[in-house]
Amino acid sequence: MTLWRTPVIKLCRRFQSSISVHEVFQSLKERDLVHQHTKICAEDVPNGCSVYVGFDPTAESLHTGNLMAMMTLLHFNRAGYQPIAVIGGATGLVGDPSGRSSERDTLAQDTLHTNLEGIKNDLMRVFNNAKQQFPETECYKELIVLNNASWWNQVSGVGFVADIAREVRLSTLLNRDSVKLRLGSDEGMNCAEFLYPVFQAYDFLHLCKHHNCRLQVGGADQFVNITTGCKLVRKATGQSVHGLTLPLLTSLSGEKLSKSTGNALWLSPHKTSPFTFYQSLVNTPDQIVERWLTYFSFLSNGEIQAIMREHEGDPAKYVAQKCLAENVTRLVHGEDGLKKAQNATSVMFGREESTVQPLKELTERDLVALYSDASTTEMPLSLVGELTLADLAIRSGAVGKAIDCGRLLI
Repeated sequence: MTLWRTPVIKLCRRFQSSISVHEVFQSLKERDLVHQHTKICAEDVPNGCSVYVGFDPTAESLHTGNLMAMMTLLHFNRAGYQPIAVIGGATGLVGDPSGRSSERDTLAQDTLHTNLEGIKNDLMRVFNNAKQQFPETECYKELIVLNNASWWNQVSGVGFVADIAREVRLSTLLNRDSVKLRLGSDEGMNCAEFLYPVFQAYDFLHLCKHHNCRLQVGGADQFVNITTGCKLVRKATGQSVHGLTLPLLTSLSGEKLSKSTGNALWLSPHKTSPFTFYQSLVNTPDQIVERWLTYFSFLSNGEIQAIMREHEGDPAKYVAQKCLAENVTRLVHGEDGLKKAQNATSVMFGREESTVQPLKELTERDLVALYSDASTTEMPLSLVGELTLADLAIRSGAVGKAIDCGRLLI
């Protein structure tokens, strides 16, 4: 079946010039990528303006939950809009309380710097990989990555209170679910966390003034923060801007997939190897694989339905899961990462006669990554030289025992 590698160039040719925000919005709704949104008006979000997503630097890598926001930026990018990613070098020190029942740990400066660089690398790699897949897209615009510390470092404490916080109503902040939860707890909430939406709101104002940004995209728990920014921009400039939030990425059981729950896939190859990334997607349950194809691929709904019909004809072939794994691994790790993941898969799970060539193509680093999750045993090299293969297998714990003739009972 050829749909696995279907390019989206034919779609991009339609987008030689930017299309209306309503068309993009409808496309996102068809992919179930819209959770909440303001009443978006085409006059307020003109063709080709900037769209932004913010990323908290709370880890050195992004994960599959963040990939949903990146996919949304890419959909807007394909339609001719300017994508902007803002990494919270300043707001990360404050800590977003949204969706949390306790205070975030304060980030050390060296940790913050490491996280900022790691997240930037993830963003640039994914967008560059997307560009390689769509080489004929004239409407493609390079991703702009910004660190909000670059403008927050220019704002004084008095200026923040007098010029920014003054414009935000206290009732808006008090009505947040996270605030109500925390204020009713023994731990309470610190002032910095309470004011976090004001910091995020000013980011939107700065981007509107300096980058013609008219739309913000965020996670499901960001709607109040986003609308706070919309109100601040309107008060400060008279310009109406808008926002939309994405649904939560959940497992089959409905559990949120994120770094806080410890069950999300990291996008950095240093934290999750391409092989492990690929295999995790191949093991996506049948009940959610169609939804993930709509989230994480550029295949049309018709193409996805065709893939699902083939999959349902013989689920044991994992047609849908392999399609998902191929598309997402290519986007996150590029053609080279996908090839390595598929070679490693052939080595681990292919027929004996089909594993020789893929094994030859794996580097020492690839082999280490391939067996990174395997249990290991350390013993002196001098001792290893004195042992038979059977004794070595037993002492390492690879097998239980050996019989006298030297055959291993596994």
